[in-house]
Formats: sequence, structure tokens, C-alpha cells
Amino acid sequence: MRILYKIANKLFRIVKKILKLLTSRMVIIGVALLLEFCWLAGIMMQLNEKSVYINYAVTILSLIAVLSIINNPKMNPGYKLMWAVCILALPVTGICLYGILGHSSVARKFRTHYDTVLLSQGGVLGEEEETRKKLEEENILAAGQSSYLTNYAHYPVYVNTETEYYPLGDVWFEHFIEELKKAEHYIFMEYFIISEGYLWDTVLEILKEKAAAGVDVRVIYDDFGCVTTLPYQYYKSLQQMGIKCAAFNQFRPVLNVILNNRDHRKIAVIDGHTAFTGGINLADEYINRKERFGHWKDSGICLHGEAVWSFTVMFLQMWSTITGMECNFESYRPEIYHEEAFKKDGFVQPYGDSPLDGETVGEHVYLNIISQAKKYLYIFTPYLIPDNETLTALCMAAKRGVDVRIVTPGIPDKKIVYILTQANYEILLESGVQIYQYAPGFIHSKSFVCDDEVATVGTINMDYRSMYLHFECGVWMYGSSAVAQVKEDALTTFEQCEQINMDYCRKKNFAVRALRGALKFLAPLL
Repeated sequence: MRILYKIANKLFRIVKKILKLLTSRMVIIGVALLLEFCWLAGIMMQLNEKSVYINYAVTILSLIAVLSIINNPKMNPGYKLMWAVCILALPVTGICLYGILGHSSVARKFRTHYDTVLLSQGGVLGEEEETRKKLEEENILAAGQSSYLTNYAHYPVYVNTETEYYPLGDVWFEHFIEELKKAEHYIFMEYFIISEGYLWDTVLEILKEKAAAGVDVRVIYDDFGCVTTLPYQYYKSLQQMGIKCAAFNQFRPVLNVILNNRDHRKIAVIDGHTAFTGGINLADEYINRKERFGHWKDSGICLHGEAVWSFTVMFLQMWSTITGMECNFESYRPEIYHEEAFKKDGFVQPYGDSPLDGETVGEHVYLNIISQAKKYLYIFTPYLIPDNETLTALCMAAKRGVDVRIVTPGIPDKKIVYILTQANYEILLESGVQIYQYAPGFIHSKSFVCDDEVATVGTINMDYRSMYLHFECGVWMYGSSAVAQVKEDALTTFEQCEQINMDYCRKKNFAVRALRGALKFLAPLL
């Protein structure tokens, strides 16, 4: 009888899990999107079969689409090749997919609001000429990297800013909570993923206490990023707690190009003088409170000083765009709630990347570092899916004698993406790049360190989505404390990794190698 009870209880739990999965928001939305796409493709196929004129029209439309793609100077060659082949091979399906996934443009209303905010606040991020000249005197090549960010991303470089790098989410969490508790005036948070659990519960309790005490608490989360981790319209729950909250790009089961663009940033600003960023989202796996893919290695960085102003502006620009609410940016400057002079710690330059301006800032920051490396270049990335320009730059750096080492996960979070990551190993190894896989588990850090001089830590993956489609952010540094800290973390991490060789790449069977080839063609979508 007891055995039957155990079996029945186990079956009940299994059925409960299946029902929960089938009724989850993600499954419902996924089914709705699939049905919508099938309906759209079905209509086009029926029309195509019924009339020779419609068939001609589809052919002409396909050719126009391909010519438009080929002649688009801002589109990456990888995108051009993939979409041209898809449309020519499967005109109806290809055109449908291109209409949905082939653009990096967001909704017109959002773009209009965003552009309006940028124009109205265009002068808040001014650069000090003295700082720029000082960097030029120290290192003309580093000054060139910095000038790119100033001239094209429109974020200045600062000197009066301390930096502290955290090699693990576990370490970051302790400092993050400590700083949140110190907040007296405002807390701004912008995250791709927020997940209910120990980490978020701990943060939420502090936010509620601060909001009740009169602190201006604002939260932005990406609705698609949180589709499986937060209840529907969670922002309303936070608003009822006294926390101002907005969801970026609210996700609806409608096929449109807006699905492509996400707010992948991770930003926390406290009282204008302290900021956090990096790869760490607000979920338990990021601090190893919950195990998903072995040990989770992620990194973060804390800024204390004038450079925080760039993150404050970045957040307020997004907040004003989403909510439509105007605010006086100047009232949130770093020095307003910090009477003491900020300490100097090298040159620090936060930067943001947007899919709206046609400038791939994140990729160009990486390319500048790669192309100017002289002695060594150490990279952490969860996804190694570079476009041709980045892949070539990495190979050329190794060929000219630079010690290039890249750390990727030992245990993947997405198996298809992992296969594609490994598909790039062989050409890199042939060029002299060293590949390491993080044996204890999954690495989610996104950081570069080069020649004991330059480092960048942020949210930008080495894949097409981060480079071309998402809102991202990072911190570029020259001569700051965090540069040495990132290098130390890299050297420690190498010892925990399995170094990959050519035998590892070539021992895979034909099916795996064929799959890699197919996935490389589809890389721009992954």
C-alpha cells in the first residue's frame, strides 16, 4: 500500500509539473507566436499557389529584398549572406522571417521618445579637455580608444573615480547589498533578468525599506528577459510597494521586429556616486545560491566617483523614454550627495551601446583593444560567436605574437550556442589563439584585459545579438586598480580550466561537424 502511495504521489508531482509548464507564460506565448507565424506563412503560400501573378510578385519582392540587403552599408556581411540565401531559397518563408527578425529597428514610438530624450539632454555629458590631454600624454593609443567612445558613443572619460572588480557573483553580492543599505537619496536599477529567489528577495526588502523612508527607488527590467522568472505585469506589484518600476519592451505574443531588441544592461546607481555593472543579473544562480550549470562564474565592477554620472544619465535616458516622464538630470550629479573630493584611480570611461544609432560601440571597443594589443590579451566570454571582423582581428593579434587567451564555459547554458562557440575553436587555434574551457561549470563574465594597461568589463557578449541588437553597457579603463584585478582573476581562472587543442576539435564525428557548419550560417540569429 505504501509503495502504491509513493507511486501515486510521484505521478501527481509529475503531472503537476507538466501542467505548470503547459500553462506557463513562456509556453503560451511561444505557441501563440508559432501559430501566428504558421498562419502568416500559410496565407502567403496559398496565395502563391493560386495565382501566377502572385508568384511573380513574390519573386520580384524577393529580388528587391535581396538587393536592399546587399546594398545596406550598415548591415554586417554575415547578416547579408544569411538573409540573401534564405530569401532566395525559400522566398515566402524567408521574406516572413526577414520581416520579423531581419531588422534592428525598434518601434517608431520608442525611437521617437528615445531620440527626443537624447536631444533634450545632449549637453549633460560634457568632456574635460584637461583629462583628454592627460591621457594623450600617458598613452596615445589608449587615448585613441577613449576618443572613439567620446566622439561616437558620446560618453566622456573621467579621472576622479575609484574602481573595484569582483571575480565572482558571490563576492559582488556582499558589496552590492552593503552599498544598497547606505542609500539615502535614490537607487536606480536596470537589469535584463530579475528572478524571484533569495537574491531578489534580499534586494527587494532593502528597496521597500528605502522607499518607505523616502528614498527615490526606480527599477527597469526587460520584460522578455523576465518572461519565465517574474509574474505577468510584475511592475504593478512593485509600484504598489512604493517602488517606481517600468518594464522595457513589454512582451506580447505578436510577431514583430521589436522582439529582436532587448535591454541587456545591468546597472545599479546609488546616490549618484556609486554604481555597479557587469554580467551579473538579479537571480540566484549568479551568486551560486542555486546550481544550474555547475559553478557559475560571473564578474562585476563597482565605480565610486565622477564616472558614475554616465551610468546615471544612461539610466535616466531609458527611464524617460519608457515612462514618458521628464526629469531634471542635473539634480542627480555625483557631487550633490558627496561632499568629499573623489579619489583618482587611473582613467575610467563608462559607455552605452544602442541598436538605434547604427554604431556598434561594444564591438568597436573590443576591436580597438584587440588591434592594439602588444603583449597579451585575456578574454572571458560565455558565447564565442564573433563576426568575421572580430574573428580576423583575434587571429591577426595571435599571428603577430600577442598572447591571446579566451575562456569559454565548460558546461553550457544553451547547447546549440555551445556547439556554435566550439565551431570557432579550430580557426582560432590554427592562428595561435589559446582556448580554455572553465572546467567547474559556466562562465558568464564579459571582460577583456590587455598589456597591464587597458581593461573593459560589462554586459556585452561576443555574439551578434549583443553587438548589433541589444542595449548594452560597459566600463573602459586605463591604468586603474581594476585592470590589475581583472588580470589576476584571469590568471587564477586559467588554472581551473581545460586547455583545448586541435585533437579536441577534430575528434568530433561527421554529424557534429556538419551541424557546426549549418549553425555558423545561422549565427546572426543565435
